[in-house]
Amino acid sequence: MKEQGLILFRGKVYVPKDEELRKEITRLPIITLPYREHPGRWKTLELVMRNYWWPGISKYVLKYVDGCDVCQRGKTFPEMPAGKLMPIHISNAPWTDISVGGFYYGVTEAQGYDAILVVCDRFTKQVHIIPTTKETNSLGSGGASIEITYGNYMDT
Repeated sequence: MKEQGLILFRGKVYVPKDEELRKEITRLPIITLPYREHPGRWKTLELVMRNYWWPGISKYVLKYVDGCDVCQRGKTFPEMPAGKLMPIHISNAPWTDISVGGFYYGVTEAQGYDAILVVCDRFTKQVHIIPTTKETNSLGSGGASIEITYGNYMDT
């Protein structure tokens, strides 16, 4: 049946086997929605099938949505609810609670050192910047941070 130059199939516009045309029709529900948010797999299929038909329309639309960048970015994944927030322990003396900021590479080599290790006291917010090398492993860095940091403040 033809109406206004369009071929109709069960009251819907028949779309010929033209990949670009089918892709554009499938994108229509995304373009017309506010904020360009994707309506999801089944809603997109429903919106396309309201007015259009072609053989394999369901498979085509679902495959398109599965590969759609907008839809993938907005997809939420089921997660366990977050646990209760716990307050951070507040230390009552300097250098009893420290944080290690990490290694920083790419600094200019000086006196044989080519990296730095940053250690911060959570009580005083005092920072120690410890010279080290890229080859230092966790044992070496731990020893260096204890020796330099605690050696300055602890009675031995």
